[in-house]
Amino acid sequence: MIVRNLGPVDVMSKEDIERIHEISLEVLQKEGIEFHNEEAREIFKNNGARVEGKNVYIPRKLVEEQLRIAPSSFDMHSRNPDRKVTIGNNNTVLAPGYGSPFVMDMETGKRRGSTFQDYIDFTKLAGASENIDVVGGVLVEPADIPDKIRHARMIYTGVKYTDKVLMGSAMGTKKARDSVEMASIIYGGEDYVKSHPVLVSLINTNSPLQFDNRMTEALMVYARYNQPTIISSLSMTGTTAPSTIAAALVQQNTEIIAGIALAQLVNPGAPVIYGSASSMVDLKTGNLAIGSPETAKMFGGTAQLARFYNIPSRGGGCLTDSIIPDAQSGYESMMVFLTTVCSGFNFVLHSAGLLENYMTMCFEKFIIDDEICGMAREYAGGIKVDEEYLGKTTILDVGSGGHYLSTDHTYRHMKELRQPDIGLRARYMSDRPLPDIVGRAAKRYKKIIEEYQAPELDRDVDKQLLAFLDGIV
Repeated sequence: MIVRNLGPVDVMSKEDIERIHEISLEVLQKEGIEFHNEEAREIFKNNGARVEGKNVYIPRKLVEEQLRIAPSSFDMHSRNPDRKVTIGNNNTVLAPGYGSPFVMDMETGKRRGSTFQDYIDFTKLAGASENIDVVGGVLVEPADIPDKIRHARMIYTGVKYTDKVLMGSAMGTKKARDSVEMASIIYGGEDYVKSHPVLVSLINTNSPLQFDNRMTEALMVYARYNQPTIISSLSMTGTTAPSTIAAALVQQNTEIIAGIALAQLVNPGAPVIYGSASSMVDLKTGNLAIGSPETAKMFGGTAQLARFYNIPSRGGGCLTDSIIPDAQSGYESMMVFLTTVCSGFNFVLHSAGLLENYMTMCFEKFIIDDEICGMAREYAGGIKVDEEYLGKTTILDVGSGGHYLSTDHTYRHMKELRQPDIGLRARYMSDRPLPDIVGRAAKRYKKIIEEYQAPELDRDVDKQLLAFLDGIV
């Protein structure tokens, strides 16, 4: 978990944010938003919204009341108490890539379909990382596992190989309830789960201005169990959203606050995260441009809107449009991730491993991104200033023309400089081959997977989880 000692960077004025808020409320009242779920429509109707067919027209007062009762921060628990994280405040909690159907095989130079073994191996990398806080979810999409059991196998993998915070399935009522039931086995009962957030799930809108049935069902299940949901929009400019950043933020905001309102109507005070995976589209090619500075600015606006509502935020990550881990993937990922942290996001999905605008995961890229996360973590900690760190006595003792190599102050602090995991601080030597960071990343990820030691899992819990998996029909 990154603890930010730097203030967030705003990309818009307070007046700009208020205008986006006002237009969003107007859209919800005049145009409404489609909920493809009858129960959700009935909940809104019973609380004063107008419902016509699938369209829900939500009054301003109702929306603002629900936004006020959503919590500004909450703790997420794991089976190892030392892995607990707080989502909100000045914290940035990191999760790896999510949802990619492909894996880039750098040995062949070709991408291939994701497998369950890939899922296990990426879970081990996330478990070994000092920067990643949350595992599970659709780290990659393992198409070689039947869909009806896939969600449960993924949760079990997260529990089996790590003791970090978990993500649950958002694919409808049954899979959400399966996730909660597995969490109840892990944590000793449903009562504990209801009083301790232990699963976070990603609820995506269907832009423009829709919530599909599966996501809405899952949202309501998790809200009833007091488990946090990331209400997230993936608006794409010029296609599923207006082409300008400001207009896209209006549409995105409209969708997100409608989802937050539903969660609060289901269970007042249910933990939620104001989320975005929205991005620019390069209309010359039709491809997403998630590694662009414009997308970074859109994320900045997202974080600022979340602060306006005093609700935790999700966005950004080590995002790139590059199809291989090259210089482009490096500079784009660092730009987006560092601006993500500096914008003040509280939860970051896609923190490591992603290539080709959400489509592909890569083991080498995961290691490189983990390095980026560590560098950003150090930067976000700010500069410590106290009597010891100001070093006045040492400066006066050394005086002009001296040196600090042998001072006690140097010895006390000489190991504080962050050491890179795969980066090099070496001089050029003509008799040695030039270093290759992708090659070093490959060696590192293979070594981590080969030597990985999973934290111990209670045998009875393991037995119950396996029995639950066998019983899924």
